[in-house]
Amino acid sequence: MGEVDLTELVPEPAEGRVFGRAMRPGIADATESGRVRLDAIARWLQDVAYLDLVDAGFEGRGAWVVRRLRVRVERFPRFGEDLELRTFCSGIGRFSAERRTTVAAAGGSARVEAVALWICLDVDSLRPMRFPPEFAEVYAESAAGRDANVRLRHPEPPEAAQRSGWSFRAVDIDAAGHVNNSHYWAVLEEDLAGADEPEAIDAEVEHREPAQAGEAVVLRDGRMAWVAAPDGGLHASLMRA
Repeated sequence: MGEVDLTELVPEPAEGRVFGRAMRPGIADATESGRVRLDAIARWLQDVAYLDLVDAGFEGRGAWVVRRLRVRVERFPRFGEDLELRTFCSGIGRFSAERRTTVAAAGGSARVEAVALWICLDVDSLRPMRFPPEFAEVYAESAAGRDANVRLRHPEPPEAAQRSGWSFRAVDIDAAGHVNNSHYWAVLEEDLAGADEPEAIDAEVEHREPAQAGEAVVLRDGRMAWVAAPDGGLHASLMRA
C-alpha cells in the first residue's frame, strides 16, 4: 500500500476572514475520564463552519457535505474546559472549499488543529454547485490562492484486510438524510476504548458514498480502516499518522 500524506494544516492568515466562537464541552461530549471524544470534536467543527456561513450571509445557499477531515489533537480537551474555536477558509475550488479550524483552551494546554474539505451541492439537484462571486469576495483573501481539490486520496482496502461488524443507528442520520460525518469517528473511538488513554492523535477520515442506518462492515489493515456496506460499497476510510 502506497504512503499517503495527511492533508496539510496551513497557519492562520494574517489577513482575511477568521471566525471565532467560545464553547465549553458538555457531559455527552466526554468519556468517563473526562477526555473529549473525536466524534464530539468533529461535530464542533461542522457546527462552527455552519455558524461562520450564517454570519457571512450564506445560510441556505447550497447544502454542504464533508469530503475529508483531518484532526490533529496535540492535547485533548477535557469536560468543562473553556475553549475557543477559530476557523477560516484555507482553499477554494469551483464548488468546494477547504476550512482550517483550531480548538484551543483559554489559558490551558488543550489544542486541536483540523482541516476539512467541503463540497457545496445544489439543494434541489444535489449536484455540485458553483459558488456565487460574493462567496469569493468574503473568503478568497484567507484562502490566498490555494485550491480545494476533491479528488479521493486514500487507498482502497486490500483483500487481506481484517473484517468486523459495525452498525449505524437511526439517530446517526442528520438533516441531509444520511449518517452524519461525525459518527464515522466512533470507529476510531472504539479502538481507543480498549487501550491506554491517549494524550494526542493525528487522523483523517475521507468520505465516499453516504451511509444509512443499518449494518455495515469495518475493514482494517495497518494504520488504515474502511467503513463499507455489506455488499462491499465503501462509505469512508480512516487513516492514522
